[in-house]
Amino acid sequence: MNASPEEIVRLTELLAAGGVAAIPTETYYGLAADPRSEAGVARIFHAKGRDDGKALPVLFATRKQFDELGILAGRALLDRFFKIWPAPLTVVLPLAEPIAASRGMRTLAVRMPAARELLVLLESAGAVTGTSANRSGGTPLSDPEEVAKRFGESLDLLVDGGRTPGEKPSTLLDATVEPAALLRAGAFPWPG
Repeated sequence: MNASPEEIVRLTELLAAGGVAAIPTETYYGLAADPRSEAGVARIFHAKGRDDGKALPVLFATRKQFDELGILAGRALLDRFFKIWPAPLTVVLPLAEPIAASRGMRTLAVRMPAARELLVLLESAGAVTGTSANRSGGTPLSDPEEVAKRFGESLDLLVDGGRTPGEKPSTLLDATVEPAALLRAGAFPWPG
């Protein structure tokens, strides 16, 4: 995860061209593509064997990246989550316009990951999709060697950050309703 500036430029160019990378998060490895790239997002669905109609979550590192996604939410709601992030907490929020990762929906699941090394990488490379590295319905992968074995032919790059904690996925909330609804219990303790 100690990427040089040259490696970060390579990753950014690769993703902008519709490439797919595997990246370590604070939970499992994720499959990363530019969330606005139809080609990159389609490649992730193909690699996972997943229904193309389901949206992909997006990881970001900065408020600017978050704002560029086109999220529509009130300041009080956003302040609430920005006081918690970075954390293994994924939140579904409304979108102004669909993007490739949202698959036509006007909502998007977003997370500022708690893995410091990943945040540094995302600060330079930009927001990416962050769906777990697993075949649809399978167990998410925490070992980079397993990721390479199962997805090697589908990946343009594997960012090897060693074994991730695994255990639990990120907690998933739907903040398009009030109060926010817990969709999946996970690594972040949500009181609701």
